[in-house]
Amino acid sequence: MTGDKPLGLQGHPSFEGYGWYRRHITLSPAPGTSADFALLIPAVDDVYELYWNGVPIGHLGAMPPHWVWYSGVPAQIYGLGPARTGVLAVRVWKTPLFSTDDGTAGGFESVPMVGSSDAIAAIKGNLDFEWLRRQQFRFGLTSLFGLVAVLSLFAWVRDRRQWLLFWMTVFALNLVLELFLGGMRLPYSAAVLTTLSQIEISVRELSLWFLLLWLLDLQDDRKLSSLTRKAALLSVTASTLDGFLILLYPWLFSKVQTQIIDAVLTPWIIAFEAIPAVLVAYAFIHRKRLDSARWAVAAVAFSNAMIYFVQNIAAQGPRYTHWTLANKMIAPMFTVVGNPINIIALFRTLLFLSIVYAVIRYSIENRRRQAALEQEFQNARELQQVLVPDTLPVVPGFTLTSAYRPAQEVGGDFFQIIPLEGGSTLVILGDVSGKGLKAAMAVSLIVGAVRALADDHPGPARLLTQLNRRLCGRMQGGFATCLILLLKTDNTCVVASAGHPAPFFNKHEIDLPGALPLGISPTASYAESVVNVSAGDHIALYTDGLLEARSQTGELYSYARLESLFATRPNAAQATEAAINFGQDDDITVLTLTRLETGQEPIALHLASGVQAD
Repeated sequence: MTGDKPLGLQGHPSFEGYGWYRRHITLSPAPGTSADFALLIPAVDDVYELYWNGVPIGHLGAMPPHWVWYSGVPAQIYGLGPARTGVLAVRVWKTPLFSTDDGTAGGFESVPMVGSSDAIAAIKGNLDFEWLRRQQFRFGLTSLFGLVAVLSLFAWVRDRRQWLLFWMTVFALNLVLELFLGGMRLPYSAAVLTTLSQIEISVRELSLWFLLLWLLDLQDDRKLSSLTRKAALLSVTASTLDGFLILLYPWLFSKVQTQIIDAVLTPWIIAFEAIPAVLVAYAFIHRKRLDSARWAVAAVAFSNAMIYFVQNIAAQGPRYTHWTLANKMIAPMFTVVGNPINIIALFRTLLFLSIVYAVIRYSIENRRRQAALEQEFQNARELQQVLVPDTLPVVPGFTLTSAYRPAQEVGGDFFQIIPLEGGSTLVILGDVSGKGLKAAMAVSLIVGAVRALADDHPGPARLLTQLNRRLCGRMQGGFATCLILLLKTDNTCVVASAGHPAPFFNKHEIDLPGALPLGISPTASYAESVVNVSAGDHIALYTDGLLEARSQTGELYSYARLESLFATRPNAAQATEAAINFGQDDDITVLTLTRLETGQEPIALHLASGVQAD
């Protein structure tokens, strides 16, 4: 055997297990050099022990049964001292072969060297420098990956709804981890690094799947998203089990058992590597309307997935198939300042750059949409503030209080106080379904119609009927609940409801017949109820945001609490504040009317939200 190439290329294919190298050497120092010699050992597959004249002088890794081996570590230097003549013996051990081993490895990969300590140190320095020079491109690109991971993480923390940024963080971060686990020549057990690398690769791949789901606008496809999540779980499980095989050999599994399990798991792992191509094909078949940046990602992702998929298939069982395609695909296509670039590295770089560009485009577009949405909300708030009056007309014979507390989103609460000829007063309170500018526009339509119809149709039931006819077909699939009170000068109160919660009269609800909300059926009819109001009587009107206030544990405010609250005859601000303290979940509007004694001056007070009033 010679030391210039592996044992697998010297008549011992698929070599595994123990072997020995022995060589008788005569050494003599050159004039003017140190009398001490050093030995440079390049890469050896996979574990070795060194002996000089039968005396151990060093090792790398540990032999079975407690075996430890290293992969990709730099050349090692061992001191021989003032040696002159002797036998250099090297004991080697090759790990069991797995599915991607081509059977050519084992033992020395290149010839060891002996020389003065300074000369050997200089040679090792040159070897390390050449290795660093060949890694410049990878180190630079990985630094870019790290920067993108940090920026994406900060952006996602600011807005947790942007899951695209989350998966961008995971994807870029795994590309950084890949360098540390497989490209830094770390002096850690190859079994541990291989296990971690298997898990890292599976996480990197699944993060790419979810990135593509968002970039290709497929995230709302429930069936596809569910299948992708299930595939991600299976992929991580299979890769983790496959990675742990090498850690569990030989303590739990024998060599044959390990190879069989590896052969069973590998096809599943490889099959999942084609998922990016499947997602791209799905988006293309369903004719997703995407911008050029996203289609560029799709094209590169499809090509990258197919190249990666084919390379991994070709790399399986090469000692039986004798295929050379996998080696050709990882062979350098060209060099850049001494840095070898193969087709896999090229397309991965193109994929990453295209994703970064598409994510930047997505973030800019999302900010524009957010700005437009915020402007819409602002317009709706301003419109709603106009439709919910800050100053109220007095209601003869009553103290009137009102309070309005909007939730985070713009809702559809509204109320109006309309004095009529003859001294009567209409009190209208309602709630439009939906949120945002659409709800605010519906409110403006209702308020305008109410004011136009009030003088000609002052009766609550008649007014609701006319409102309903005008709203049917104009609510864009929505509806509105509404409650109307007519306060007459003869101390009677006429009440009609269109699906709105009944008002409280002192301690109890007014008994009202059920009725459809406005805008659902043009033939809906509405009935009236009459109550007599005496001095001191208290009437409370409210929207469902008060009833549906929700605590942190998810408990609703409930009718029982509502009865207890109105039994205390609160003003509007006090009732609103009680619901807010319990846990506001929707817009809250409350109006209260308290009948005065004869001769007392009426009061109308709109209480600012969140302010407690006596």
